[in-house]
Amino acid sequence: MTVEDLEKAIAGLSRDDLARFRAWFEEFDAARFDASLARDAAAGRLDRLAAEAASEHRAGRTREI
Repeated sequence: MTVEDLEKAIAGLSRDDLARFRAWFEEFDAARFDASLARDAAAGRLDRLAAEAASEHRAGRTREI
């Protein structure tokens, strides 16, 4: 199945089915993102960013949001 096939299929969904698909896809996409982030963290790919953020905070260059 190609992206074009998916686009056509999605375009043909009813309003209710489109809402169900949207909810499913948001959950699916978030889970994939979370898994990717967890892999990056476990591999140490985020260590430099975390260290930089901690350094900025210790230096007083952050603010509460």
